[in-house]
Amino acid sequence: MTLYAESSAALSWLFGEPRGDEVSRLLASASTIFASELTLLECDRAIRAAEARGRLDAMAAQEARSRLEAATTSWNVHRIGSVIMDRARRPFPHEPVRALDALHLATVLRIGAFRRDLQVLTFDRRIRSNAAALGLEVAPVDGET
Repeated sequence: MTLYAESSAALSWLFGEPRGDEVSRLLASASTIFASELTLLECDRAIRAAEARGRLDAMAAQEARSRLEAATTSWNVHRIGSVIMDRARRPFPHEPVRALDALHLATVLRIGAFRRDLQVLTFDRRIRSNAAALGLEVAPVDGET
């Protein structure tokens, strides 16, 4: 299985949320994992925000950052270049789509063009509905939040 790790799913795993174990199992069973550099940025910023708001103490925040860094050493991190930016500016099946979600969707489409077995690992309903409408599989199957 080939996965695209979107931020909502990665954060669920990093923060130990109720469905984080499911995300962890899916990541562990994937033969290949792709992510956007946006996923890494959003995760890092969310960890910093959680620490600043007191949701995570300094040790838990560092542990989350370390787990992300360790995991992503084996991920294929896709850069946001002009092709991704150009596609993100075009319409998607279920508008409105926020700018960062459009970048994730454009990245998924780019990767999906050469990886037909790609599944989008996300809990974000906008990304899920658009990915499905674009003919992509989403995981987990019942993962809408």
